[in-house]
Amino acid sequence: MRHSLVLLAASASVFPLEALAQTGVIVLDPVVVAGDQTGEGAGDDGAAAAAGQGGAIAGTGDTGAPGSFAITPEEIARTNPSDLQELFIDEPSVTVGSSIPASQKIYVQGVEETNLAITIDGTRQNNKVFHHSGTTYIDTDLLKAVRVDPGVAPADAGPGALGGAIAFETKDVGDILEPGKMFGGQVTGEYQTNGDIWSTSGTLAGRYQGFEALLFGKFADGGLREDGNGNEIIGSGTHLLSGLGKVAYQAPTGDRIEAAFEIVNDDEDRPYRANIGQVIGGRPFPLTRPYDITRQNYTVTYTDETPLPYWDPKVQIGFSKTNLDIEEPDQESYGRTQSLNGRAQNTFSGEYGSLVFGTDFYVDEAELDYRYLPDRTVDESGTERAQNIGFYSQARLDLTERVRASGGARVDVQHFEGIDGEGEWNAGPSLNLSGEVDLTSFLTAYAGVSHVWGGIPLAENFIINPTWVYDGDLKPTTSDNVVAGLKGEYNGFSAGAKVFQTRIYNARTPSYNEGPVVQRDVRTRGYELSAGYANNGFSGRVAYAYVDAEIDGRPADTDVGQYLTTPVGHIVTGSASYLYAPWGVRVGANIEVAFEYDDTYDADIAGAGEPLPGYEVVNAFAEWTPVQFPNLTLRGEVNNVFDEAYVARGTYGTEYGSVVPLYEPGRSFLLKATARF
Repeated sequence: MRHSLVLLAASASVFPLEALAQTGVIVLDPVVVAGDQTGEGAGDDGAAAAAGQGGAIAGTGDTGAPGSFAITPEEIARTNPSDLQELFIDEPSVTVGSSIPASQKIYVQGVEETNLAITIDGTRQNNKVFHHSGTTYIDTDLLKAVRVDPGVAPADAGPGALGGAIAFETKDVGDILEPGKMFGGQVTGEYQTNGDIWSTSGTLAGRYQGFEALLFGKFADGGLREDGNGNEIIGSGTHLLSGLGKVAYQAPTGDRIEAAFEIVNDDEDRPYRANIGQVIGGRPFPLTRPYDITRQNYTVTYTDETPLPYWDPKVQIGFSKTNLDIEEPDQESYGRTQSLNGRAQNTFSGEYGSLVFGTDFYVDEAELDYRYLPDRTVDESGTERAQNIGFYSQARLDLTERVRASGGARVDVQHFEGIDGEGEWNAGPSLNLSGEVDLTSFLTAYAGVSHVWGGIPLAENFIINPTWVYDGDLKPTTSDNVVAGLKGEYNGFSAGAKVFQTRIYNARTPSYNEGPVVQRDVRTRGYELSAGYANNGFSGRVAYAYVDAEIDGRPADTDVGQYLTTPVGHIVTGSASYLYAPWGVRVGANIEVAFEYDDTYDADIAGAGEPLPGYEVVNAFAEWTPVQFPNLTLRGEVNNVFDEAYVARGTYGTEYGSVVPLYEPGRSFLLKATARF
């Protein structure tokens, strides 16, 4: 496990800051950033080691930053997540609000995901489509692994890593076929009692003389679910289609090229505002309306699987797109965000570590097509665009047997174009620096800092106003991050402690009425403690996190904080599982405890909001892979065992007296069968 960096000014030499200044481009003063990785996210047998090897996850370089963690294939198999909430169930510093997958958003250490560098198979995501809908809507059945760099992220994580980075990696042929097997696949059927939800998926995979191919498809359908009080959750029906395809060829020389696509479509009636149950005393809108959301991801990647110390290239081109179509009796609105992006880099390796040099780009668009029916004479459509090119370098070095260091730099040049057709150029540096020291044979201390230049973010599609006037007043968004902690491992025991802070400056929050130039300052900070044990088929982990979030110096709220942050407070998570190999039986459970939190704000009254209620949720499972039939796996789950009536932390409107938030589903039994061939 090698993870370290040395700060480089190499990017600045590739793209001199002085030259930028002479062209009239705005150049910010340099600051320093950091990066180094821990394996604290592990929760299953062997997962601790895998979490420390996050470099295998596309789009994030060889290793991560201080305090980063991976959700490994073993952990995904153990938790069997059906949505993003369940995917991050063991991570108390990662918050996912809303009980409806189509309106879920991720907050890492309190920072909303559009302020992170999000990639799927290395392809940049630009998903800020509608503040009432989800952002990175992904079918968790497609996922192989996830790596999260909270706060401090390496330079090769990509542009815009203001609060860190998340890299999603989908399944490959090697995850379906055992070594030496040429063809196979699997079929899965699943049923959940709460909502009467049926799900069916199938996978085919093959390889022959260097060629590989994979095809996955899934369909899920179900009715309204009930919360712990026995009430139907508005707009909680299920109608999901998803797919994944990959084709690759690897030559005897090691040259490998892979093309992949991934798609998810959710077409169902949702709450009128998809992340809110109801607004008390608001305008008389219908309870629901149809939301048709489709997110697509396409990637072509070239690598050399037999690299030399001086030649380990990666070239990638990607395209991602999210469409949201909402049609009502008197109007139709259609939002589209998309990103054409790519990178080219080479990694130099040596006795003391590795050094990456590369360049990346993106061409992003946010478009709204909004017309009144039936004559379509009123047109409130508009488009914002941004193009960016970045130059980066990242070093990861083992300085001694006990000391590792990590550092990197990137320079980004962006052209932003408003809906009025007027554009402006901006540029700035991002830097990171971190290190870790083995204090003893089992205890390591680490720390990291970063400064990130994020350019001017695009507006959300559904608040675009064709009458906006920009006047060149938009300032690029920047951030400063810091993290420090301890981690230890001894004879199967593990423990960790860290403190963190992220400050984001000039975060853009445009408004239909207030205009395109609304910017705020955000600060999140807190700490996390964790302990675990894994040995002899047993694995367990308990973790506690406290996250405090502010907007412009006052407590965060879920309305003004949309696309920025959310109130979180105190969260405890715990999980345990045991595998009895002679019988092929695994049993386990997890728990989430959120404590009441009263440091909230209600923007409607410009004062203290309602306290966020506390809750305790327990889930349990049993899984059997018969020794006599190793290609068959049967699984049963009881989710929300005690039928708790609660609103998940991070859900919109919990602190607003005028909002009925979306409650989580009550007790549900799940049965799942997977057959491999």
